[in-house]
Amino acid sequence: MYIIVVGAGLIGSNFVRIATKDRNEVVVIEKNKEVAEEVASNYDCLVINADASSREALEDAGIDKADTLVCTTESDSVNLVVTMFAKEYDVNSLVSIVHNKKNNSLFKNIGVHIIDNPERLIASHLYRKVKRPMTKEFIEFQEGAEILEIEIGEECKIKNMKIEDIVKKYPVLEKANFVFIIRENDILIPKGNVKIKEKDRVALAVKTETIEEIYNLLV
Repeated sequence: MYIIVVGAGLIGSNFVRIATKDRNEVVVIEKNKEVAEEVASNYDCLVINADASSREALEDAGIDKADTLVCTTESDSVNLVVTMFAKEYDVNSLVSIVHNKKNNSLFKNIGVHIIDNPERLIASHLYRKVKRPMTKEFIEFQEGAEILEIEIGEECKIKNMKIEDIVKKYPVLEKANFVFIIRENDILIPKGNVKIKEKDRVALAVKTETIEEIYNLLV
């Protein structure tokens, strides 16, 4: 996949790391010279030190052949201008960070997939780590629902039980769905006869209203 990344700050550079590791062809446009040089020295990608809100920079990056353009700058106005330009080149997928929620509709109206307010997401993640420290990962995939991932410990109530028996014994889990189980780097589909073992990483889709009860059950 040919990916153009605009902005190589904390979020952008981490995205570049993941994308290049997955062997995508990545071009980065970064206005700050020092940041551009750092990214160029650390990752296998082409880095253009320029202002991405100019057509010339996007054309130098190969916008006419890009599959995806990702905007991660701290300026909604820059991200919007860049995605508007990219739209004219028929880029298949446009993705952008949006810092001010009031600007969401501006991006959505031109077909941009948005990541709304990353600062809020980070703060929310930190708060959940404080409130539920045994949580390995979580995804708030819609209002009122989350995917919760927890590693099964020695004292966990459901350890060595089959999923079908767990649900019978703890009815609150009827309001949740087991999504996957990671066991020794293998991913298991959580069918009813699968037994939960210590050190399994179990992911469940849960309603926010039941998350505390389910979390306490799993830790």
